[in-house]
Amino acid sequence: MKVVILPDSFKESLDATGVAEAIHKGFSSIFPNADYHLLPLADGGEGTVQALIASTEGMIETISVTGPLFEQVNAEIAFSKDGRSAYIEMAEACGLHLVPKEKRDPFKTTSFGVGQSIKYAVERGATELIIGVGGSSTNDGGIGMAAALGYQFFDQDGREVEGNGQSLLKVTSMSATNRNPKLSDVNITIAADVVNPLIGENGATYVFGPQKGLPANKLDELDQAMGKFYKIAESYLGKQVSTIPGSGAGGGMGAGLMLFANASIKKGIELVLEHLNVVEVCKDADIVIVGEGRMDGQTVFGKAPVGAAACAPPNAKVIAICGSIGNGSEELYNHGIDAIFPTIPAILPIEEIMGNAFNNIERTARNVASLLKGTI
Repeated sequence: MKVVILPDSFKESLDATGVAEAIHKGFSSIFPNADYHLLPLADGGEGTVQALIASTEGMIETISVTGPLFEQVNAEIAFSKDGRSAYIEMAEACGLHLVPKEKRDPFKTTSFGVGQSIKYAVERGATELIIGVGGSSTNDGGIGMAAALGYQFFDQDGREVEGNGQSLLKVTSMSATNRNPKLSDVNITIAADVVNPLIGENGATYVFGPQKGLPANKLDELDQAMGKFYKIAESYLGKQVSTIPGSGAGGGMGAGLMLFANASIKKGIELVLEHLNVVEVCKDADIVIVGEGRMDGQTVFGKAPVGAAACAPPNAKVIAICGSIGNGSEELYNHGIDAIFPTIPAILPIEEIMGNAFNNIERTARNVASLLKGTI
């Protein structure tokens, strides 16, 4: 029996490698002689660098960049063996996990460190960049990133603004005079974890702002500011990006990279699945196990579990193991998933649930395997 384990991370509790190992431990206690293949995934958010570098003989470097609250943080960048390709994860520089819950405020957070990571990779000699744009604490439309790459943004009095969400309300003009010239020599591909547009009810601010700390009474203000900022920037640069699917990824980083760095965009999970050759690995699988921290109606929009499920052969059982289930999860049964099993064991403090993620996942995997025993 062949079992392919293809989980994404359980956000803020266990990375994708840990999830895969927990599932394997639980399953192998019931099926010790099965042929297991563990391929931790990412869809553009946390873990994208690790997932992509797993398909090469590359290396990971750690650099110091500006964090989401303008503090210094360490960010990992992966490079291919020949150094020509670089893999950057937005969350390394400004991920939600870097901001304590009591300090989460998209008006104050910046993506400046992402621009510094890009600059470092380009100056090191990389000509192909893949940038994962999920898991951010920011909703600055990429203004921070653009500022790090040499763009300048000014308020009505001609004063240069700092690159955070609050700045979107102030910008009235911009300049590309100091744009990093090496940007013209690189090809950048965005690995997006969602297909949301930049603005509107399905855009970056309304859909993802609340989980980053944006109160409901500020959604309209920041969404309108984002729209105004892009009207100015798109007019200045002569390019329209704000309606492209995925432009709202990463708090508008999708749009920012397309506009300020001439990047192209691709669903993150498709890019990772392609690099890891997942279709080939799954072609004779009997069981395919997918999952992430929370599965709901949003999961069908470019998230890892649905992308991974699509790689399973027709006769395989596709099982999802997740932390919790939300509204709309029933739609997943129309996207190749046969059954969904949440791992939360009881009503407990969130800290206890997240701290015991490995054990909860292992136990759930063991129970699923026991259920399947004798049927496969």
